[in-house]
Amino acid sequence: MTEATSTAASRRRASRGRIDKRQAILDAAFTVFAREGYANACVKEIAAEARVAKPTVYNHLNDKANLFHHAVKLAAETALTENLRVVERLATPADGLRGALEDVGRLLLRCYCSDESRALRRLLCAEAHRFPELLETLQAAGTTRVTEALADRFARLTLSGHLRTPDPAEAAEQFVALLTGPAEARSRFGTRRLPDEELRSLARSAAGTFYSAFGIPAAATPAGRPG
Repeated sequence: MTEATSTAASRRRASRGRIDKRQAILDAAFTVFAREGYANACVKEIAAEARVAKPTVYNHLNDKANLFHHAVKLAAETALTENLRVVERLATPADGLRGALEDVGRLLLRCYCSDESRALRRLLCAEAHRFPELLETLQAAGTTRVTEALADRFARLTLSGHLRTPDPAEAAEQFVALLTGPAEARSRFGTRRLPDEELRSLARSAAGTFYSAFGIPAAATPAGRPG
């Protein structure tokens, strides 16, 4: 290995190490903010959670407000990525559309009711007055993106003759509401953990209601396309 190659490799390792350390700090920050709230959380505690020195936190993220902003944003982006991956399952429903809707609904509910998602919603509600721009940004990048992705799937399924949705965007909003409304009530606004079987039941009910309103009976679908 030449000296130049060795130097380049060292730089890559240093860059990778810096990225990993930043990730650890942001994960630790979210954990501490979720547990203590913004006002009570301290950088010293976040550093201890991340197993780094306190100055290292400031070197990466400057101050507590910036730390909160980036930690919450990363948590929201992680949740969004998982939700969009779930919605993509509607692209090619293998076992009939109603079954696919139920499967997607259950997985979306699992994401929605996860500890991380519940903590994220609590933080955003509690700190909306302090970080109003963050709430707007995350709503646009989170809930709106998922609804838009669902609307796109429903529009395609309507064009292929599997659904009848005059307004796919409105249908997407209604599907999300059928899932999250009962979940909020059953979980007592996130204070009670819902077992997987209960999530499955909620998804089955939501999928049934949605399909009754927008589905096309199997006999009426184009030949070779299961409903």
